Amino acid sequence: MDKENLENVLGTVHALLVSEDMAEAAAIVRTFPARAEQTGYDNWNGGTELWTIYFDVPPHDYARMGSRRTQIEEQITGRIKSVLEQETQDWYSVAIVPSRALPKDWRAEGSELPRETRKNIIDGLRLEGIPWQGQLNDVEFLSRLYDLERLPSTDYRFSDAAGDIWQHTVNNDDWDADWVFADSRFSLMSGSAENFLRFLCEVVHPVVRPDRDVVINAVSQINDQLRAAGWELVEEERIGGRPRFTYRKISNQGTRAVSRARTVADALSAGWMAKEIQRLERAVDADPDLAIGTAKELVETCCKTILTKRGVEYGRSADLGDLTKLVVKELKLVPENIPDEAKGADNIKLILRNLTSITHNLAQLRGLYGTGHGRDGQHRGLQPRHARLAVASAVAFIDFVAETYQEREQLGP
Repeated sequence: MDKENLENVLGTVHALLVSEDMAEAAAIVRTFPARAEQTGYDNWNGGTELWTIYFDVPPHDYARMGSRRTQIEEQITGRIKSVLEQETQDWYSVAIVPSRALPKDWRAEGSELPRETRKNIIDGLRLEGIPWQGQLNDVEFLSRLYDLERLPSTDYRFSDAAGDIWQHTVNNDDWDADWVFADSRFSLMSGSAENFLRFLCEVVHPVVRPDRDVVINAVSQINDQLRAAGWELVEEERIGGRPRFTYRKISNQGTRAVSRARTVADALSAGWMAKEIQRLERAVDADPDLAIGTAKELVETCCKTILTKRGVEYGRSADLGDLTKLVVKELKLVPENIPDEAKGADNIKLILRNLTSITHNLAQLRGLYGTGHGRDGQHRGLQPRHARLAVASAVAFIDFVAETYQEREQLGP
């Protein structure tokens, strides 16, 4: 039997199964690829060819069927016989078999994101009272990631995953709230890292969870777990003023510093800082000169944001050094505030002095190598490692200053 004839037969078989309320068998016929192979020949009664129609089913779906598999095979076989018995004396039977189209890296599947890390993330969401489906129902959420009408049902009354999920989470609501993490159709706990990370990005999507503060808190906690495994969620764009996240591997210190800078920008609600951080992210490796210049501008923006929030005036001509001095004074970062009798007082004072000198050195570095100045034909810029050093230094400053600002705000006047 050629492929075209097989498709015509299976189309009729599917219609018969649906009409007879054999939903699971109908879903197998419609969803999974089939192939016909001649598996024998019987010389009795003039000769009869024996054919087997194989349905190649993913291993987790094959295992899920269990003992029902024999019944499903018999149901499909019976309808094939009804379709073909008037046309041929050949014999047809059905066999549901596990597909062999496994990923080439199946030995390492899921190893890039340990199960323990995934479990910790899920437990963290539970502890914070953050339901994975947000303001959507389970079917609406999962439909954003999966074609539920092509996934099989676990309830014989329904032909696909959309039907049985709706029945048990919307209509009856008799499944556990976190059922999805144990469902083999989605492989969230044992599948690839990318599959789990895509799910997390959808959990904090603006459409799923419009509350910006809840999202920022959730992403912060998720990243605390992911970074230990070499991954992180990062903002990719803004939708309606709210961040939409994607995932990526952490490859270098510059990437981690940029990610931390974004956290600072979110904490200060500084939209312009977010734009500078996007430039930094693209430029650290591709355009070190631009990254150095942007790092200096990032510190300026941070200082101006905090001074504005604190009601401190600064002139239009104020340079980076002027802005830094005003922030240090306003937030009382001066080393003299540390009593000499405190253990390590000299070391603390030195660190604080060095921290405030970062901004001066960034300004000098920008003047020598950053953007914003013409160059002669012999000019040679710095390397990405130098840009990462400048970015990390800038982020160390804004991180410390932003945390101090928040602490001062909580304490009040």
